[in-house]
This record gives sequence, structure tokens and C-alpha cells, in this order.
Amino acid sequence: MPLIPCPDIRGIVFDLDGTLYIAPDFAATIQDAAADYMAGVMGVTPDEARQLMAAARSRLAEASGTVQTLSAVCNSLGGSIRELHAFFEERLRPEAYLTRDQRVIVQLERLRERFALYIYTNNNHALTRRILACLGLEGMFSHIFAIDDAWRPKPDEQMLEQVMAATGLAPSELLFVGDRYDIDLRLPEQRGCPVFLSQNLDQLLRLEGLLTASTSREKNRPLHKEMKR
Repeated sequence: MPLIPCPDIRGIVFDLDGTLYIAPDFAATIQDAAADYMAGVMGVTPDEARQLMAAARSRLAEASGTVQTLSAVCNSLGGSIRELHAFFEERLRPEAYLTRDQRVIVQLERLRERFALYIYTNNNHALTRRILACLGLEGMFSHIFAIDDAWRPKPDEQMLEQVMAATGLAPSELLFVGDRYDIDLRLPEQRGCPVFLSQNLDQLLRLEGLLTASTSREKNRPLHKEMKR
């Protein structure tokens, strides 16, 4: 992966699920809970709901040319994002699946000394707090931006504007980190923000080194002065 090409970074906006932790069993549980919710909405069995959701995801992806979120899929089939997340709060138990990774904790503690850290997630605030507690990351972030702030799931230009404005940083100063380019990174990159695609913990754990290397390269770059004739 290339060096992050921006030495001006002052803040980092992290996605949560699939970025700060990888837990396939918990991800599968989220999908199962969504299927159970949609089964109730559509009056079908959970297995039938899964098939309908898979078809809807493919149809939406083909029409848009981008990866589709669970929220978009459920919404397209008549579900309510608010009700879906209320169902998640009642049914999901991240405590049964997630464990702390001391390497991630140490890296974020060090990054927090140099940068303002934020979370921007399609999860809701209640589950986000529980997940961060499981991961040992509570208190690490200056602010958490979650789906129940405005019920506008990523990717969303209006919500992105609110996130960027709340940080008070220029686009070149705000690094976005996520595991899905279409969902987490495409819009910020189009706005001029540096982005970092992290799809496993090895990539995430390289972030601090890449930021340090990028800053060092800029500091060591020779100054070219115009010669006066």
C-alpha cells in the first residue's frame, strides 16, 4: 500500500465495523438479525427474507455500480432504518463475540497524542458504545457520528458535510479510514480528503507507520529556492 500522500493531517475519521475490528461471526449475526427483522416486515420466513435481500442487494448494486449497505437493502424492501436499529439494539450481543486487541488499543492511544480521532459509522450510538467498550476503545474519540444522528446512512453527502464541519478541519487535514471504498471513502476522497482502505488488522496496524513516514518525507524534502539573476 502506498504512503498516505498528505502531510497536513490533523484528524482521523474511522469507520467502526470491519475497520477497527474484524469479527466474521458477529457480522453474520448482524445479517441474521436483519433477515429476522425483514421476515417480520414482509411476512415471510427468515430464509426467504435472506433470498429477497440478496436479490435486492444485487439489483441495487447493478443499478448504482457501487456496493450497497444493509440499510439500503432493507429500506428498498419496505423496512424502516429506525426500526431495524431498534431491533439490533434488542437482539445483538457484541459482548459475546468481540475481544480486545492490545495492538489496536496501543496504536490508537499513540495516534490520539498526534491527531483528533473520530468515529463515523452506520451503526447506532448505543451499539457503538457497547462495541467500543468490548474493544477497550471507549474514551479514545473526540466525537462519534452514528446513523441515529440524522438517520442518513453512509454514503451520504449531507451527513458527510456535517461530519467535516463538526471537526473544524480542512479536507486535506482530515483522513478517512474504512474497509469499504464505496461506502466509507469515495465521497470523502471526492471532497479532497486523504483516505486509507483498511480491510484487515494488518493493514490497520500499518496506519501509524504510514502517517509517520509521510510526515518524515515531507520534513526531509529539500527546499528549492528560486535563483536570482
